Amino acid sequence: MKTFRIGLLFCLVLFVYSSTFSQLIVDKGIYKANFSNTYHEPKYVSYYLNKGGGDCNRDKFSFKNDDNRLESATDQDYKGSHYDKGHLANAEDFAFDCVKDELTFRYYNCLPQTTNLNRGIWKSKETQIREWSQKEKLYIICGGFFGNKKIGKITVPSYCWKVVQSVSSKKVLFCGWFSNTDKATLEEITVDELGKRLNSRIVLLQ
Repeated sequence: MKTFRIGLLFCLVLFVYSSTFSQLIVDKGIYKANFSNTYHEPKYVSYYLNKGGGDCNRDKFSFKNDDNRLESATDQDYKGSHYDKGHLANAEDFAFDCVKDELTFRYYNCLPQTTNLNRGIWKSKETQIREWSQKEKLYIICGGFFGNKKIGKITVPSYCWKVVQSVSSKKVLFCGWFSNTDKATLEEITVDELGKRLNSRIVLLQ
């Protein structure tokens, strides 16, 4: 009986340990990433944006992982995959400060996105949101909904999503559901609907 209890306690500790370390928070100051060691990807990233944009030269920046807790993607996972390394906290949003801008080039701040998504409607919406940020401070949270497809060891999101909220009024300005496909689409939905699709509550500013 004693052996059984010890074994049960060990399993419980192992479960708590696995649950704790499979999902980790990375705080870079300018954004926070909720990272999953199961998917080897961020589940979502959140950040504030005020008067985003700038002229920092990003040609020499490259993606990396500087947190040894994370079993993140590597260049090898993306090699030959035809997927872009799609920023969640957008690089151009922080281009007014090259130090901050470089911090966005982390594997815990990107998801594999099709070229059509990353350089198409995802980028168009990023540009529009940056324009909004010239008039008011915004809270942005964005992430992925994961299917079974993988490249290398990392899981490819079937959909990406983004919510934009006004910090001052708390009004939701945008909630979008993007298909991560060769012909990417955007569906504007409510935050409640997004929560249902993700099977998770979206925590916004109150």
